[in-house]
Amino acid sequence: MLSAKSLFQEILDDDESFRLFCSIAASGESQGGWENARIAALVPPDQRDLAPKITRHGADEDKHGRIFDALLKKRGLQPVPVPPETDYTMLLERGGIGLAHDRLRADRPLTVPDIVTYLAHSRVTEQRASEQMELLRRHFGDHPDLGRAVRMISQDEDNHLAYCHEELLRFARAGHGRAIQRTLREAALAEIRVYRDVSLAVMSHMGRILGWSRPRAALLAVGIHAVYAWERLAGWRRMVTLRMPERLDALGGPAATDPSPPERRATTRA
Repeated sequence: MLSAKSLFQEILDDDESFRLFCSIAASGESQGGWENARIAALVPPDQRDLAPKITRHGADEDKHGRIFDALLKKRGLQPVPVPPETDYTMLLERGGIGLAHDRLRADRPLTVPDIVTYLAHSRVTEQRASEQMELLRRHFGDHPDLGRAVRMISQDEDNHLAYCHEELLRFARAGHGRAIQRTLREAALAEIRVYRDVSLAVMSHMGRILGWSRPRAALLAVGIHAVYAWERLAGWRRMVTLRMPERLDALGGPAATDPSPPERRATTRA
């Protein structure tokens, strides 16, 4: 039976597919850590209260990258170069979603519209991350090797999503509501395309590693396209709604302890 749990179990059980999975995940998390660190450094003067929360967001992403590296190290594996077509964060940036890296490398303060763009982009991508980690937590939260890491990352992603909701609602009350809704819609429609393309690319690489038959690979591709069709029709709307989260100031406290060794990951970018 083809299910999310059986599919991921197959990837987990094979060293090469697990190696690719963790390398892709670690690369994306580390990139998110860099982006948030730069945004925190460039926050406009009248929004400096946001800087510690953005810094915390980036620190969490860096921590996640180290966790995935630690999972590789535990199995005696090294990261592999990330195929460009599987690089979610890079493809989002190329699609004009979020703040361009050239802008983040410049040493001039961001504007309030820049911060709104950052938060709207994060609200969309953190929705995806929260859902994916909830799926892994449901199926592998008690796994002897993965469970603790999955539970920690899932909790962090939920906190990131709550933070985005709360801050965007604050900016909406300050008069940025129309800009927020426009940016959220643009980001959501772009994200679902990138997610489809990355999912197809990842499954193609996994299929070659694991020796999937053509019918099985085709069935998975059909499933990915079906998810995209649903998201294009209506599913994207879950990424643009805003509601006050149950947990307020989700990034205002201390970060959860990192279970991985405190070491920097080597770049895996091709």
